[in-house]
Amino acid sequence: MNGNTKRWTPERIVVLAALAFGITAGTYGIASAASGSSASSGSLQFAASGPAAAPSGGQSWGRQRSDETPLTGDALSKVTALAKAKVPGGTIVRVETDADGNSAYEAHMVKADGSPVTVYVSKQFEVVSVESGMPARPGRPQSSSSGASA
Repeated sequence: MNGNTKRWTPERIVVLAALAFGITAGTYGIASAASGSSASSGSLQFAASGPAAAPSGGQSWGRQRSDETPLTGDALSKVTALAKAKVPGGTIVRVETDADGNSAYEAHMVKADGSPVTVYVSKQFEVVSVESGMPARPGRPQSSSSGASA
């Protein structure tokens, strides 16, 4: 046999497999970081029928703010029902207290057309307003508003 022939030795196969695995895992990690996906996002997100990931259109709202608390129990049920009634066909992303002072509670949603909307609800469980677009950060103007109120 010729001395220049390369053989598929067990050591060579193990090294090549380890390299392939490392490249695959690294590529997956980079892609996950770039898309913002995470196994534990640190916030509760709700779909039409219960806990779930954000809608497939991507994350419409970043992470939950530290000064807002996810709703649970009866408050969650009431705010969710009101928000769905105001935005038919919309998907609930997150329901929480509102720290910006617009209302007591807010439901972040994605409309059927994929655009973001926030439904603001009072402590008396009445819809205060519905605002289209991304919510404004403190000290910054609102991106767009429908001005609709109940």
